[in-house]
Amino acid sequence: MSVNVNRSVSDQFYRYKMPRLIAKVEGKGNGIKTVIVNMVDVAKALNRPPTYPTKFFGCELGAQTQFDTKNDRYIVNGSHEANKLQDMLDGFIRKFVLCTECDNPETDLNVNPKKQTIGTACKACGYRGMLDTRHKLCTFILKNPPENADCGSATAKKEKEKKNRKKDKENGSGSGDSGNQENFDAPKAVDGEDDDDEDWAEETTEEAQRRRMEEISDHAKNLTLSEDLEKPLEERVNLFYNFVKQRKDSGTIDAADKDILAEAERLDVKAMGPLILSELLFDENIRDQIKKYKRHFLRFCHNNKKAQKYLMGGFECVVKLHQVQLLSRVPIILKDLYDADLLEEDVIFAWAEKVSKKYVSKELAKEIHAKAAPFVKWLKEAEEESEGSEEEEEEDENVEVVYSSSARELETVKPEKPEKEEDDIDIDAI
Repeated sequence: MSVNVNRSVSDQFYRYKMPRLIAKVEGKGNGIKTVIVNMVDVAKALNRPPTYPTKFFGCELGAQTQFDTKNDRYIVNGSHEANKLQDMLDGFIRKFVLCTECDNPETDLNVNPKKQTIGTACKACGYRGMLDTRHKLCTFILKNPPENADCGSATAKKEKEKKNRKKDKENGSGSGDSGNQENFDAPKAVDGEDDDDEDWAEETTEEAQRRRMEEISDHAKNLTLSEDLEKPLEERVNLFYNFVKQRKDSGTIDAADKDILAEAERLDVKAMGPLILSELLFDENIRDQIKKYKRHFLRFCHNNKKAQKYLMGGFECVVKLHQVQLLSRVPIILKDLYDADLLEEDVIFAWAEKVSKKYVSKELAKEIHAKAAPFVKWLKEAEEESEGSEEEEEEDENVEVVYSSSARELETVKPEKPEKEEDDIDIDAI
């Protein structure tokens, strides 16, 4: 049974069709896996290699994938229903198949590993654009470009030309060889294979050389960035540390809060961000620095208790480095962090219950907890008072007013008082 490539289009006469995914679960226990039986046919309808949608499933599900191209077996580890994978395929089609202008799936991918870019060219409307390479699948595409991509065109042309020359030499004469050689040499400049050499020959000024060196460094940087996610956690944390340190050393740290968050998300170390920021941005003047860099920390800590726990760890490290100046001021600093909305009550209470030697020695951790005890006690009492006031308000709201007959009698008696006062006034006047 076939379905529309763009399933948001309900037209039954829609010309772009693809077979519905067929998934088969194999194995048991830890070895269970899902084989996508007709992945080759589906990928052919999308004009994409079958490895791309399979790898996309792995990225979205957080599962490993396996490709057996000889036997046309494309596997995603784990047990997954066909309907779930079909819905997930819609996401792949939206991001990597449909044209952003006309929504038709007649697009080709143009991959350039040198510049770390993935372009799309629509054969229906002629639109040309660039894909957002932040998705994990883009790293796989850059390393495994499609066969018809521009990235391998130059080498492919050279190989074809060599083969054609050999055939001409075997079949033709010496005079014909020279003529054929001229015919092959002429298109080289037209095809643009020697564009780089021409650029170097045309512009030899210092500015042109500097521009080319910047391009080379940018390309090298992009090549490095695309492989960062595959590195171990420790290396990614070090990359993030160097990124923040560079902003600090260059004096651009104050306005770099968005860039810092984006880099942490790109390296998948967002939760650990406050720990790094604490080390680089806090010193003995931590109280002033909390106000100064509040926005930087809020981008990580807002509604993120894991990041707040790392902030507590960073706070302990700062106290360790400046123990003489900060140990006695622990409760005040904690209150500053709490007032700045960087720490929630639950995180503080959980931290206070257990002394950990993860970031500092156990002796110093006990001292920090002892100094923080008055603040924790005050915070608990304040929370209990707020809960008590809320209960009283609820009780007041639930009170019912009962009107009795005696109350009516009292109300009728009240108007008689002014009459007595009027009698007294009349008597005095007489």
